[in-house]
Amino acid sequence: MNLKKKILIGYGVAFSLMGLVVAWAIINLWSLGKTTDAILRDYYRSILAVENMLDALGRQDSGILLMVMGDTAKGMVQYRENEASFLEWLGRSKDSIAAKGELEAIRAIQDNYGEYRRQFQVLANLIGSEAATQPLTLKTYRESILPIFSEVKSTCIELRTINEKTMYAVSENARRVAKHTIWSTLLVASIASFLALFFSLVFAERLVLPLRRFVEAAKKISTGEFSVQLSVDTRDELGELALEFNRMTAELRRYHVMNVDRIVAEKNKADAILASIEDGLVVFDTEQRVTGINPAGRRILHIEARDEDSLHCAQIVPVPTVCGIVAETIRTGIQPDVPDDRRIISLPYEGSTRHYLYSATGIGRKDRKLAGVVLLLKDITQLRELERLKSEFVMAASHELRTPLTSLGMGIDLLLEHAVQYLPDKEKELLKAAHDEVHRMKAMVHDLLDLSKIEAGRIDLEFEPVAVATLFDHARDIFKGQVNMKGIRLVIDDVDQLPQVRADTNKIVWVLSNLVSNALRYVDEGGLIRLFATLMGNYIHITVEDDGVGIPPEYQSQIFQKFVRVNKQESGRTGLGLAICKEIVRAHGGTIWVESDPGKGSAFTFTVPVADRGGARQKVVDL
Repeated sequence: MNLKKKILIGYGVAFSLMGLVVAWAIINLWSLGKTTDAILRDYYRSILAVENMLDALGRQDSGILLMVMGDTAKGMVQYRENEASFLEWLGRSKDSIAAKGELEAIRAIQDNYGEYRRQFQVLANLIGSEAATQPLTLKTYRESILPIFSEVKSTCIELRTINEKTMYAVSENARRVAKHTIWSTLLVASIASFLALFFSLVFAERLVLPLRRFVEAAKKISTGEFSVQLSVDTRDELGELALEFNRMTAELRRYHVMNVDRIVAEKNKADAILASIEDGLVVFDTEQRVTGINPAGRRILHIEARDEDSLHCAQIVPVPTVCGIVAETIRTGIQPDVPDDRRIISLPYEGSTRHYLYSATGIGRKDRKLAGVVLLLKDITQLRELERLKSEFVMAASHELRTPLTSLGMGIDLLLEHAVQYLPDKEKELLKAAHDEVHRMKAMVHDLLDLSKIEAGRIDLEFEPVAVATLFDHARDIFKGQVNMKGIRLVIDDVDQLPQVRADTNKIVWVLSNLVSNALRYVDEGGLIRLFATLMGNYIHITVEDDGVGIPPEYQSQIFQKFVRVNKQESGRTGLGLAICKEIVRAHGGTIWVESDPGKGSAFTFTVPVADRGGARQKVVDL
């Protein structure tokens, strides 16, 4: 039997019990109605007939009294009319005999009423024959009519009393029937309800028991116990489900046994890979607690294996900015955009100092809460050493090249000054080209020397408080002639209320000059260059904005590298200017970046630490 049939049978039993209760109630109500009908049909009619007979008898007696008083005609008519009515209701009483003693009472009424009529007839005959000589008197009425009238009336009252007593008895019987009906109905309903409840509980238990076994088995499977099997001794859908469930657990058990070794092998492989990685890897949870670390990470951070699970980021990493990056990555899901040169830390290692480039990567999907963060510590000590050696080589080579380039330049200048008039046109062009290239190489050597000194930390910076307006005034004075010549508007915001910055005035002016020079090169005639500054925290953001041709997106992340030029066809440029700007700004503890929209212009911004606090207002100066 399938599950559907079982459920239908359960509902069928419940409906059958309900039908039994309804049928029992209907039978009892029908019995009670039948008893009530008997009361109304028999006894009420008998009582009504008696009342009408008494009424008719009283009117007949009134007619006789009218005759006694002398109104013979009227009294005779009233008597005859009510005589017929009395006889009619007497006949109806005969038809509705139902009570014990009622038949004898009716016969007594008939006999007495017959005597009453006979006496009346004698009296009526007497009045018709001897009315003049022997008038009817009250005495005659009392002696001959009144006793018979009283007898008939008393027998009618007796008949009414019999019917009333019988009707009361029947009513009491009906009340007992109704009470019995109520209690019997309640009893049957209680028995039916108890049976329905008992059957429902038993039926529900038989249905739910297999499901409860399924739940218990599922919980065991969720804990990794794949050997569980169900024993459901039914042939319905639950039995089929149990068979399929057992097949599933058997497959899971085989799959688990088959994959445990593979998982162990993969874990060993992953541990071996992590152990072979020379870079340090540290895994943090969302509370910045260490949950895993590879051997290289332990060596770098000097952590014992037994202590790694109880440590916090701030306890193992001595540089606060690293934990700040980890915390921000946990909060946002992605690592903050920090330049590479700001993500280098130096840590002691076996009596020396090593340099590491760190990065933080979130664990988990971006659209869900992160499970943790992986901190990578990449050893770049050799790269830094190579960079240092390269810088020293470039500085030495540039220094050595400067003297012969100066001599070569002076010789070419002398030739151009004294011997150019004796040379053919082709040689003149070659000599001028040599002159331009020598001066370009001298500029490149000069820039390389400056850049190498800055990178090596050998450049002297004279920090002093200086107003931003002073820096802007220097830049305006330098380019006043070029701006007027090219017809370009140089707009400088009023920054008198900004706090002073802590900077080397000459070096920051050099940065501003280089940025303005680049803007002049790429802004068309009638264009706009704007210098402005804003206070943000402990830094002043200085911006050089133009409405020139802009910078393609693929170059915006490269232009601060050495020898990178957007326009490779342009001559006379070394590609070192922005790289030098970046190093000068970094030496001041700031950063530099560009925001550009090709065809709409560019905005170069760098930061300088404040030396004091103040406000700002804006004014436009048009040169």
